[in-house]
Amino acid sequence: QVQLVESGGGSVQAGGSLRLSCSASGRAFSSYFMGWFRQAPGKEREFVVAIRWSVGSTYYADSVKVRFTISRDNAKNTVYLQMNSLKPEDTAVYYCAYAIGPAIRTMPIEYDYWGQGTQVTVSS
Repeated sequence: QVQLVESGGGSVQAGGSLRLSCSASGRAFSSYFMGWFRQAPGKEREFVVAIRWSVGSTYYADSVKVRFTISRDNAKNTVYLQMNSLKPEDTAVYYCAYAIGPAIRTMPIEYDYWGQGTQVTVSS
């Protein structure tokens, strides 16, 4: 089992920034991805970004490229999501997720473990 604990959500005005954190604990796998998804009210959960932990390869949804940056701290088993130039349409619950294996995953069903979610609200 892998446990994921997120932090860092909040409210910000359009154009502002937030940084989310997700710490992983529990069983260690040799090959895995950690990613961020988000879900706005009435919408499906959507892929935001993922990082292949072993090599640091990153994959972004087109809607957040340039504005969002994923990074990791190996020593802390923590992944970060730096969100800049936030827009009202970025408002959602953001979820950290963990997928076992070497292949990039962008569908929620492909992820094995999930955090509890953290709310991000961007006002205009």
